[in-house]
Amino acid sequence: MNEYVPSWLSLLPAGVAIGLAFATRRVIVALFAAVVTGGVVLYSQTGDINDANFVERFLLPALGSKSYAKILVIYLWSLGGLIGIWEKTGGAEHFARVVGGRMAKSARSARVFGWLVGIIFHQGGTVSTVLAGTTVKPVCDEHKVAHEELAYIVDSTASPIATVIPFNAWPAYVGALVVGSIPIVADDGAALGLFFASIPFNFYGIFAVIMTLLFALDLLPWVGKRMKAARVRARETGALDAPGANPMLPPKEDAGSGRAEGYTPSLADFFIPLGVLLSVGVLPTVLIKMGVIDSSPVGINEAFVGCALSAMIVAKARGMSLGDVMDGFINGCRSMTIGALILGLAVTLAEVTEVLDTAAYLVTLMDGNLPMIILPALLTALCMGIAFACGSSWGTYAVVFPVAMPLAWALVPDPTYIQICFGAVLGGAVFGDQCSPISDTTILSSMFTGCDLMDHVYTQAPLALFAATLGAVCSTVAVVVLV
Repeated sequence: MNEYVPSWLSLLPAGVAIGLAFATRRVIVALFAAVVTGGVVLYSQTGDINDANFVERFLLPALGSKSYAKILVIYLWSLGGLIGIWEKTGGAEHFARVVGGRMAKSARSARVFGWLVGIIFHQGGTVSTVLAGTTVKPVCDEHKVAHEELAYIVDSTASPIATVIPFNAWPAYVGALVVGSIPIVADDGAALGLFFASIPFNFYGIFAVIMTLLFALDLLPWVGKRMKAARVRARETGALDAPGANPMLPPKEDAGSGRAEGYTPSLADFFIPLGVLLSVGVLPTVLIKMGVIDSSPVGINEAFVGCALSAMIVAKARGMSLGDVMDGFINGCRSMTIGALILGLAVTLAEVTEVLDTAAYLVTLMDGNLPMIILPALLTALCMGIAFACGSSWGTYAVVFPVAMPLAWALVPDPTYIQICFGAVLGGAVFGDQCSPISDTTILSSMFTGCDLMDHVYTQAPLALFAATLGAVCSTVAVVVLV
């Protein structure tokens, strides 16, 4: 048997997934074909027929992994059940009507409301997309905000804001990747300090958040042909989706049995579960950052389970029958079936790209003899490509940071230059994660705003690409001016 050596073939499965997703608009078909391709590629390199068995080699290990179990229990069952309970109680709609209704008087103000909610839920990625999408969708639907618009707002205030307002798990994760990589990052404290010092140079994250606000305010002079068409369609015809769109979650009227008979919604139905989520999942992180506590026995996983349970308890305590409570929970979980399938295949493809060393191979394509002035822009582009191909910003960080920091230090051993390069990696990976059709955040942003996945990808990409290009230019200018 041959030893596996990463080559251009490592890019093939991700290329198949992305290419078929754009060509067919059928993400399940694209992801499945990519997994099969991964088996073929691995077999062609190793000669071991067992590697061609993609079910045994990739599918079963991925679906039996802790990461997929977390997706099922946390994001699909807990959040699906929570949304089903909110549908039974009317809690989320009541919040949107009472709170959002006071602010949202038009499509513009409804979009701004969505942007603000995205900023508030700044934990990043899946957490933000699900909560923000669920909360603001009723208000935006009422004011004829196209689902493509809402999906962009939700997605572009998820991971980007998490790298700009980092009161979450991102600094600790990224910091652990760079500790000891260069002399000025000798310990965890120095790594966290580098993260926070690099925030002003995370140009993509900053521009993405600002551009999303300008988009919400209708102040961008250009939004792309497809997004403009979606906006015009929604305003003039009331159609929130494009013709032929296929949202992953069914329309509300088909999603479940509706409001429980005789139950009066209250803000408690919304705020108590949300309070449990924030107090259990976010407050300990803030206290650790402040030095009040050293560690927490609970985290975001326990927070989501507690959030769903508290929603059920509140509904039962306020008079809903146990049967209606369980019907709401089960209907919510059932509505996540397609999402579970897509995310399962996405997790499997991530397993494929890890085994094939796709990200590592892309990193090796960068020549070490680089002019120092263009390194930040090249790091941005490299991370954009890796994260787009792999669908993961954190996976991209794990591969790029240990290489990028020593490379930057070898070129210019200056703290400011390191901060600029650090910010370039942060932003570039977030772009790829945000725009890739195989990313969980892209999938969930589409799912919970009721948008067709590929419609979201097509309409969001031009805006995000403009922000990324502007970010790369600014990082180059920063090197010229500050280093």
